[in-house]
Amino acid sequence: MKINDTLKSNQGLPTSGTPAGGAKGAENAAVQQANTPAATDTVRLSSQSQALSRAAGVTAVFDAKKVERIKSAIADGQFKVNSEKVADGLLETVRDLLHSRKR
Repeated sequence: MKINDTLKSNQGLPTSGTPAGGAKGAENAAVQQANTPAATDTVRLSSQSQALSRAAGVTAVFDAKKVERIKSAIADGQFKVNSEKVADGLLETVRDLLHSRKR
């Protein structure tokens, strides 16, 4: 199964008022994209979630060094996605969901 990377070729929608965007719309979109700071996501667990984790004795399974290696590989364009493994995982998840729905 092949997964195409459409994000690299997608330049976004034009921001000008021209019907098809035109060259001016593409130029405005590029300038706007260059001037927009990169967004970051944050996650905060509620106090109830933190208490449940402590009560269950859950330990964090998080390897910060591995995450940094992956981030670096993505930034350098060296990260390789095993599309077969992703597809197999997706199919397994769908099977599990369908199976749990039948109960």
